[in-house]
Amino acid sequence: MKKLIVLFTIALFAVSCGTTKRAKIATEDAEAVSVIQKHYQNEADFKTVMGKLRAVYQDDERTQSVNLSFRMEKDKAIWMSASILGFPVAKAYITPERVSYYEKVTQTYFDGDFSLVSDFVGTPLDFEKLQNLLIGQAIYDLRNEKYDFSATGRGFQFASAEGEFIKKMFLLNPSNFKASAQQLTQEKDNRGVTITYSDYQSTDGYIFPEEIKIIANEGNSSTNIELTYRSLSFNEEVTFPFEIPSGYEEISLK
Repeated sequence: MKKLIVLFTIALFAVSCGTTKRAKIATEDAEAVSVIQKHYQNEADFKTVMGKLRAVYQDDERTQSVNLSFRMEKDKAIWMSASILGFPVAKAYITPERVSYYEKVTQTYFDGDFSLVSDFVGTPLDFEKLQNLLIGQAIYDLRNEKYDFSATGRGFQFASAEGEFIKKMFLLNPSNFKASAQQLTQEKDNRGVTITYSDYQSTDGYIFPEEIKIIANEGNSSTNIELTYRSLSFNEEVTFPFEIPSGYEEISLK
């Protein structure tokens, strides 16, 4: 279970780095500018969302399924409570300042800011990238840098120029301008992350992913996660009950 929770906050962004927002779109291609604008116009502008997630985790050694209760206050908090066969086994609470989770089976917990996680991974991480992944937005702000743009049979593709340390590829769905696929790779270190969105759903007027598939590779090792959203509801009052039980052992990332 620890691997599943940690993957949300660490492994998904093992090849990420920080960005600085700009007021002006860097790309100059007129069609690309129009697509980027529509991508951000179609971002789900909700206050809160809650629902159920079905997660299937698979690595080189095992496959595990888990049900997650999911709550988010946009730009402020992400909360998940995991259960197996109806029994609660773990909770995670993530804010822009902090990453916290605990696991009942091993009676362990982690509680630290993103700088601790970033030091452990060796690259800057942030809350916004995780949120964007979960709601079908480009992990990196497409307005921040120039990309090679092409309109393909699969959709609108934005790819970083040759020679970049981190290669990025974003594919946007031509019907709703949401993400169809995202890929980040570091060829030098032989690691990367590929995220695909097989379908979207419309609930209360918001376009939201229905299924997300994540493949994280490093060397010859591969980790897969499939997420399926169920029973979504928006803009209801939500709470984030989270308290690390006494007596649990802290996990050190040092």
